[in-house]
Amino acid sequence: MQAPQSTVDPSEIAKFEAMAAEWWDPNGKFKPLHMLNPCRLDYITQQIAGEFDRDLTKPKPFSGLRLLDIGCGGGLLSEPMTRLGATVVGADAAGGNLPVARIHAEQSGLDIDYRHTTAEAMAEAGEQFDVVLNMEVVEHVADPLAYLTATRQLLRPGGLQICSTINRNAKSFAMAIIGAEVIMRWLPRGTHEWSKFITPDELFDLLSQAGLSPVDRKGFLFNPITWGWSISDRDLSVNYVTASIKH
Repeated sequence: MQAPQSTVDPSEIAKFEAMAAEWWDPNGKFKPLHMLNPCRLDYITQQIAGEFDRDLTKPKPFSGLRLLDIGCGGGLLSEPMTRLGATVVGADAAGGNLPVARIHAEQSGLDIDYRHTTAEAMAEAGEQFDVVLNMEVVEHVADPLAYLTATRQLLRPGGLQICSTINRNAKSFAMAIIGAEVIMRWLPRGTHEWSKFITPDELFDLLSQAGLSPVDRKGFLFNPITWGWSISDRDLSVNYVTASIKH
């Protein structure tokens, strides 16, 4: 059997493996993700609860749902999803991230199936999930359409994919690259390539071409005065997130 084509970009993987040990340091190189994480989780949990009619006030509201966190890194989303009751597979093409994720999950008393693999390989193996979290990954792959097609194949009919990325415009260049990498030094220089950023309309089009039905998009808005993030219905100018369904 021919091996599935991979959209993994080796140079992108090398960047994140070099930072692997710092995943759970809130003041380290992943500080921007730690700051953004509560906002991401709020959007994710609301979308899953709405789609699968779950009550977030109950213990383990996502029990019975199988969830894939693709590009899981150190497990910043895999762990809270597990605590909410989902059966979680955390997959990452950067194998160096996974020992950190596994150790942290074990220390936290959480059972998470972490795998060094790709979306394409899992789709080829016939894996199926109710939810795919595809957060801040699509701007790092070599072929976004092929990658999103693979993530759609991983969804059961009626499944939900949540995909976030960074818009491509002058503001995103100023904030995500100049601000985060050069001025604040939150991330090593070269972590992001502005040319790989994707506009919301482009992402909706890619999701549709991949066979998904986009149903929602929101912005993640950083406030430099409060030094915090919020969800915006209107401002998708830098970080944004989408929800789409497989029918």
